[in-house]
Amino acid sequence: MKEIGFFPTFIESYFIALGVLLGGSLIGGIASFLTGQPPLTAVARLSSALRIWAIVAAIGGTFDAVYSFERGIFNAETKDVFKQILLILSALGGAQTGALIINWLTQEHLS
Repeated sequence: MKEIGFFPTFIESYFIALGVLLGGSLIGGIASFLTGQPPLTAVARLSSALRIWAIVAAIGGTFDAVYSFERGIFNAETKDVFKQILLILSALGGAQTGALIINWLTQEHLS
């Protein structure tokens, strides 16, 4: 199996978090519409609830991140720790971008 480079993984992390947040929120809004709930309010509520799960999905689960930190600390491989921090920051950026797009679309923050 071929190893994927850091930069493609960095970009993928951003867009996976963005996609999880946007997709989960919008599909959840459809579900709330079908059940007679206010869809825009549900979309805004779901976007804040899904942020942490979007980050976890983007970095590939929590155990990979913990293993990478462990390897960096105990084996003195600081490059791995730095890469993992950058991947987490990329996922945070994707989740924040998704939440910002949802806020723009729903305008729930104005009420």
